[in-house]
Amino acid sequence: MQVTSSNGRAPVRLYTEAERQRRDATVWTLVQGILAPVQFLVFLVSLALVIRYLWSGDGYMAATVSILVKTGFLYLIMVTGAIWEKVVFGQWLFAPSFFWEDVFSFGVIALHTLYIYGLLASAFPPKTLMFIALAAYAAYVINAAQFLWKLRMARLQAPEQVEMPA
Repeated sequence: MQVTSSNGRAPVRLYTEAERQRRDATVWTLVQGILAPVQFLVFLVSLALVIRYLWSGDGYMAATVSILVKTGFLYLIMVTGAIWEKVVFGQWLFAPSFFWEDVFSFGVIALHTLYIYGLLASAFPPKTLMFIALAAYAAYVINAAQFLWKLRMARLQAPEQVEMPA
């Protein structure tokens, strides 16, 4: 299937053939493919715990631990994602194909880090911390959608497989 741009120009390719080969050959693609859904599951559990705390006032410690675990996964996926970009594109971050996703990722990291700072420095009351976490989670969902869109675009741009007759 040919992907066309909305402005009538030639479609923008996410990967050159060499980049596609490096993407498919590196273990970091598998690492990202495992970490992303695990992080999403951690996010869902944490989101439920944060909402529970905000709704009932119960479970502050469980919500806090879950946010810390979610933030740990975010940092891990960011580091391994930077390694992946270095292997595939030859630069640690901001490769043209993923520039805006990386820019937005830094906003997501900033919000999660603000939560960590607020927690460790006792800079904000518990409910404010939970609202910071919710803002970080909203940004995370947008960023995850950006990456899912790119994954879809990459699949649409994949070379068509030609089946050999038996």
